[in-house]
Amino acid sequence: QVQLVESGGGLVKAGGSLRLSCAASGRLFSSYAVGWFRQAPGKEREFLAHANWSGGRTSVADSVKDRFTISRDNDANTVYLQMNNLAPEDTAVYYCAADQTWTMSIWDHTKYDYWGQGTQVTVSS
Repeated sequence: QVQLVESGGGLVKAGGSLRLSCAASGRLFSSYAVGWFRQAPGKEREFLAHANWSGGRTSVADSVKDRFTISRDNDANTVYLQMNNLAPEDTAVYYCAADQTWTMSIWDHTKYDYWGQGTQVTVSS
């Protein structure tokens, strides 16, 4: 089992950047794939990015691929989401999630086994 804690959210002006962190507990974290999602009020949870167990293979949603980057440091049990050129429409609660079965459906939030509590990102215009 793994527990996830997101941090790094906050209030930022449009055009600014944030780096979110997802710190994991559990000595087997390096065997999990990890995804980042977000959910804005009244909207469905949206896939953003995915990293395989090593971080050597990553995927980023087309909607944010020019601005967001995912990376992981297994020595630190942490996954990051670097977000640049933020816009008001990026305002949402951001979640990281861990997948122990290495699903091929990385965009499907129901395939993930463990979730953090989320961190709020608010982008002002």
